[in-house]
Amino acid sequence: KKIPICLCSVDENRKAKSTPAILAEIVKEEGLLAPYRGWFPVICSLCCSNFVYFYCFHCLKASWLKGKQSAPSTDLIIGIAAGVVNVLVTTPLWVVNTRLKLQGSKFHNEDIHPTNYSGILDAFVQIIRDEGIAALWNGTFPSLLLVLNPAIQFMIYEGLKRQLRRGIPKELSSLEVFVIGAIAKAIATTVTYPLQTIQSILRFGQYNNTSTEKSKLLSSLRTIKCLLVNRVRKYGMLGLFKGLEAKLLQTVLTAALMFLLYEKIASCTFRVMGLSNNHYKRR
Repeated sequence: KKIPICLCSVDENRKAKSTPAILAEIVKEEGLLAPYRGWFPVICSLCCSNFVYFYCFHCLKASWLKGKQSAPSTDLIIGIAAGVVNVLVTTPLWVVNTRLKLQGSKFHNEDIHPTNYSGILDAFVQIIRDEGIAALWNGTFPSLLLVLNPAIQFMIYEGLKRQLRRGIPKELSSLEVFVIGAIAKAIATTVTYPLQTIQSILRFGQYNNTSTEKSKLLSSLRTIKCLLVNRVRKYGMLGLFKGLEAKLLQTVLTAALMFLLYEKIASCTFRVMGLSNNHYKRR
């Protein structure tokens, strides 16, 4: 599902308007395996990103709370801090991931130039050689704004988990974890989706930035504003959410399964370490 999502963002000249239509168009033009292009770098990026985020989130939470009860505002602040670390560490992987996913696509936009990478390492080498090492952090500023996505997701997830427990330290069922994980991700994705489309465009590395601002911060803000305004002018306000249904289908199921597996792995780990069930249930 990630291929049509990226194409919705990057290749705006496609005639198909809905995600299923774009998916059907890709399969017709490029074959049945085209939607799975770049699956290996996606898995590598997701594994690294989730590990960094979960590790930072729970380390910061443990250091901050020291056994005390958490609150939504605390979860949000810790989530933002963990997100910033995650963005700075893993953005190069996501830049390479985006380019490998779209490599070989039949673009309908003549301004987009095809790339030729043989794999993840080759992509790193070519990007550094041709564009400089800073190109690996293309789209970092919108990514930093997008730390709100996992921060909102974790805030809602932890809040719903506390509501279900009602102050009693109990282990939630698999269904409860799956549902609240899905709800949290759906809300976070919908709120931040317009910025995610801008992030994909910048990571692909073929947006011509004509800003004359000397400040990189002001230049990044101006770029984001221009891309958002151009999208609204071309497609209307709903254009900011082009491809949202595919993104929700992909991220909601992924996040729900991720939270379910995380809770089960955490529970088993605490038992193996000889810690009491109550210690796990209070986290």
